[in-house]
Amino acid sequence: MEKEALLRQIHHGLIVSCQALETEPLYRPEGGIMPLMAKAAAQSGAVGIRANTVRDITEIKAAVSLPVIGIIKKDYPGTPMYITVTMDEVDALVSCGVDILAVQGTGALRPDGSTAAEFIRAVKAKYPQQPVMADIACVEEAMACAAAGADFVGTTMRGYTPETKGIDETDFAFIQRLANECPAIVIAEGHIHAPEQAVRALACGAWAVVVGGAITRPAEITARFTAAIHEKY
Repeated sequence: MEKEALLRQIHHGLIVSCQALETEPLYRPEGGIMPLMAKAAAQSGAVGIRANTVRDITEIKAAVSLPVIGIIKKDYPGTPMYITVTMDEVDALVSCGVDILAVQGTGALRPDGSTAAEFIRAVKAKYPQQPVMADIACVEEAMACAAAGADFVGTTMRGYTPETKGIDETDFAFIQRLANECPAIVIAEGHIHAPEQAVRALACGAWAVVVGGAITRPAEITARFTAAIHEKY
């Protein structure tokens, strides 16, 4: 999908994250579950899908016509970076036709010693037409990734880095600051559990919102309900 058409498609819309890690009940080695999640999201008005692994992305793209934000999650020794960390993963995602390639844009170094900004420059040099999203946690990271060529910045990692630990709710002031100051397009993601929060994030200037756990992770949804009940009873 051309970038301008992509921007029109997702503007002020809901992107649903359809992911299941190997430790989660909805994970199946043979696949097949996440495309069903994507179909349900599409039927209910989602404007895009965020997905992990080439297998799931390929199956999802065969099941729905929505644009896909693609990632590969993988742990590497010696670094906390785990979202699309190497060029091999970038090559695989581009080959399977992701509409937006998401990479981790936080402050830690990659296994080869490169910064997020250096990695994004290398990605854009190799694939200049590929829209890239940087998953960041703070303003400084967003600015550095945007300057390196990231088309989008996502608030995905806010609350999940040592510098932002303890931020467990949607940071609307942060979203608004990014929308006002960062030259890249802002996508709100992380800690969005209710429709009202999604609407407020858009009002703060986010181009689109990504919601995953509140929609596609039944174990996580159940845990929120049971925790609230156990707190009272």
